[in-house]
Amino acid sequence: MTLIHVPRPSKMARNPDRPVSSLLLAQIQHLQHAERRLPLRYRTEIYVHAVKTEGEAARYIREVTEAIHQAHADAAAQRAKHAARRKPGLAIAAAAERPARKRRSKTKTKSSKSKRKKK
Repeated sequence: MTLIHVPRPSKMARNPDRPVSSLLLAQIQHLQHAERRLPLRYRTEIYVHAVKTEGEAARYIREVTEAIHQAHADAAAQRAKHAARRKPGLAIAAAAERPARKRRSKTKTKSSKSKRKKK
């Protein structure tokens, strides 16, 4: 396998005081949309319209991402807790076979009756 050399990012790549780009603003809007669906205890106290620098954007993104991960971890733990409380064993719902459908007998239609009368 051929190794590909990837150069380290320059010091200019990360500048927390740089004004936030439109790409980061779009990402912040998407994260804010996701954050609104979280329970109140997981939401951040950051006012996203006040985010003006890359450092502030990074802080908001980190906090929302951690909150989403924590909410999912807590939900998984809650599901495991409820699963442990259930009685061990196999739970099968009883189901009866459906009755066979009755076939309709072929009835004569009006058009066939009128044809007979005409003959």
